[in-house]
Amino acid sequence: MKVAIMQPYFLPYIGYYQLINAVDIFVYYDDVNFIKQSWINRNKIQLNGSEYLFTLELKGASSFKRIMDIEVGNNRRKLLKTIYHSYKNAPNFKNLEPILHMIFTSSEENLSKYIIQTQQYIVNYLGIKTVCLLSSELKKDNTLKGQDKIIDICKNLGAATYINSIGGQTLYSKEDFNEAGINLKFLQTNQITYQQFKSLFIPQLSIIDILMFNSVAEIKSLLNKYQLV
Repeated sequence: MKVAIMQPYFLPYIGYYQLINAVDIFVYYDDVNFIKQSWINRNKIQLNGSEYLFTLELKGASSFKRIMDIEVGNNRRKLLKTIYHSYKNAPNFKNLEPILHMIFTSSEENLSKYIIQTQQYIVNYLGIKTVCLLSSELKKDNTLKGQDKIIDICKNLGAATYINSIGGQTLYSKEDFNEAGINLKFLQTNQITYQQFKSLFIPQLSIIDILMFNSVAEIKSLLNKYQLV
């Protein structure tokens, strides 16, 4: 059994979806504290040939609040207009328009539930079959912190392997996971390029950009372009 655990991110880059696709169970870590200036409520697209950072407005966001206790603000329709302006001439825009409409006109106000809802629209579109769970709904020892809590969740789910994004190398110890009977791996996304507009290629953008320029079959191929280290 392979498990991954990540905070819910808003329309993240393809590496996040590679992680979901690489495991049997993906856990949205929604009952940990919100981190300001993180990727939880923002990401990057291209706008007029340049990288553009967009941010989902929040109500009462604080590093003292859990992600699941924060509400979404009022700029979703404004973001939709920005994406329309950015990608209306992209080859797959018409195919994605219904999904964009569902994402940005959703009435869901809870941040965690909203982000997970948007993730599931895309996961379903790509045909990813991974079981997705909420950490807030799992049995676990909530007195634990950091790595110990992750190991506890993995044990409760019966994980033989835990896969984390490459950034977790500074947070998690393979030796400690081995002692718990769990094989720890880190997912490193390979270099990915594809045809965008006629401007120079802009890497590491939101999944929205990849969806606009690649078919489902092409994206499924890109989902496998990574290494486990």
